[in-house]
Amino acid sequence: MTVRTTRRVFLSAATMMAAAVAATACGSPQETASGGDDAAPVKVGLVYSQSGALASYGKQYIEGFRAGLDFATRGTTKVGERTIELTEVDDAGDPAKAVSAAKDLIGKGHRIIAGSTASGVALQVAPIAAQNKVLFISGPAATDGVTGANRYTFRSGRQSYQDVVTAKSFIGDPAGKKVVVFAQDGAFGDANEAAVKNVIGGAGATVASVRAPASATEFTPFASQIKAAKPDLLFVAWAGTTAPAMWQTLDQQGVLTSTTVVTGLDIRASWPTFGAAGSKISFLSHYFDGASDTEAAKAAKSRIPGGTLDLFHPDGFAAAQMVVRAAEEGGDDVDKMITALEGWSFDGVKGRMTIRKEDHALLQPMFQATLTGSGQAFTASAQKSLTSDETAPPAVAMKG
Repeated sequence: MTVRTTRRVFLSAATMMAAAVAATACGSPQETASGGDDAAPVKVGLVYSQSGALASYGKQYIEGFRAGLDFATRGTTKVGERTIELTEVDDAGDPAKAVSAAKDLIGKGHRIIAGSTASGVALQVAPIAAQNKVLFISGPAATDGVTGANRYTFRSGRQSYQDVVTAKSFIGDPAGKKVVVFAQDGAFGDANEAAVKNVIGGAGATVASVRAPASATEFTPFASQIKAAKPDLLFVAWAGTTAPAMWQTLDQQGVLTSTTVVTGLDIRASWPTFGAAGSKISFLSHYFDGASDTEAAKAAKSRIPGGTLDLFHPDGFAAAQMVVRAAEEGGDDVDKMITALEGWSFDGVKGRMTIRKEDHALLQPMFQATLTGSGQAFTASAQKSLTSDETAPPAVAMKG
């Protein structure tokens, strides 16, 4: 694991020395954190993917977090007189590394843990938060299992249900309609097929699937199966380096012009993989630059390196807003932090966000989008914004 600590302190050298002496006199880090010292930092541990398969997601998350922290604290990086001290740890998308990092941070007095780029990581860190009674704010991890995991666990991003219900919006009333899921074999494909069956099938559609081996490089047979099924909606869930060939085949075989084809709009760097097919696809979107024009979005753009927002910048930004809210209202008391977040509504990058008290789902807008142009010159445009009420997942019972 790679650990990096960022501490922005706006104090004189003498004050810093005095604070250091006072902290040493207090004993252990845990005792310092719980001692109510108004000068002690608010320790926040950020455990996310700095390396590994989801490093690009992690980069956007931390850029968004820093921008959100600057915005929420009006440039001071403080809550009252207390500096927010960030300790960043790379979990490389490995749940075991993330759990080890979380335990280490908790042992050093951190009462707030945030991050979790990967779903598998979030599901392993959530129980650690409950066992140690610390606040955990999951990030880009989209698994529905984070919602309602326990009273100590929150999320700053969207969940899979919100993706799929956005896909459902492209066909109106699903009753009596036919939906086909095209996905690779494996856990990713299984999860997407199950979600579509639950959300769209549960609303009255007939859901079938066409599955391809993850090793497949020839996609004509699968395109033929899809066309023969004559679906009203084709939901494509795909990941990996074969995506360009897959989309090219669906385009060449006329699939994209024979039905409504929906897939998720990933980070900007992935847009060229759609090739000529990009302008023929309907996209469900968590976020892209220009999807909203909120004050938070403007603030994020002004603070993000390069000035262009991407898919997971809002997740980091919202996480920082939640951290500041928790620290302002709760101090070092985690129970008060939880109370401050439950039911809280705030204006995020995407728009109005609400943390549902019952299960800590983050209710938020979602977007229908299209791409125009081609290759590196693709531009995304919002066709429709779905409200947080329209995309709200069913409430679940809190597990712990």
